[in-house]
Amino acid sequence: MSRRSLRVAAYAVCLENEEVLLARWVGPSGKRWTLPGGGIDHGEDPLDAAVREVYEETGYQVTVDSLLGVDSIRRNLPGALADTDWHGLRVIYAATIAGGELRFEEGGSTDMAAWVPLAEVAALDRTELVDTALELARTRPPTGRLDGILPA
Repeated sequence: MSRRSLRVAAYAVCLENEEVLLARWVGPSGKRWTLPGGGIDHGEDPLDAAVREVYEETGYQVTVDSLLGVDSIRRNLPGALADTDWHGLRVIYAATIAGGELRFEEGGSTDMAAWVPLAEVAALDRTELVDTALELARTRPPTGRLDGILPA
């Protein structure tokens, strides 16, 4: 028997001086770098959620510049009582830092934030969301979808 679960989240790609702003996610499988962002609260607009999450995880206030795309992923997550058919919808925005200072989130899903040179991203232990979002920012597909094609 399998349960179903849908998670809708919003994220921001912040690029400055050939660097990207990342947050280090602390999950059940360890720590991995990801985009600042996260789950959308019930009734919350995705754009507002991205702005809120960036502030919570990095200390920066951002202005959203554009919608880059919506990424859809699906995973089968094994569980003790039942497996979960998990579906994630990730709304990804391009954003610009408008204020604030870099700081780390306390008591949340991330433990660090940092500006990472784009040339060093490939060497990081990171979520696939980072690659997806950077490719969306680079190519800006008119549909907002990569169709599963990412650079090697």
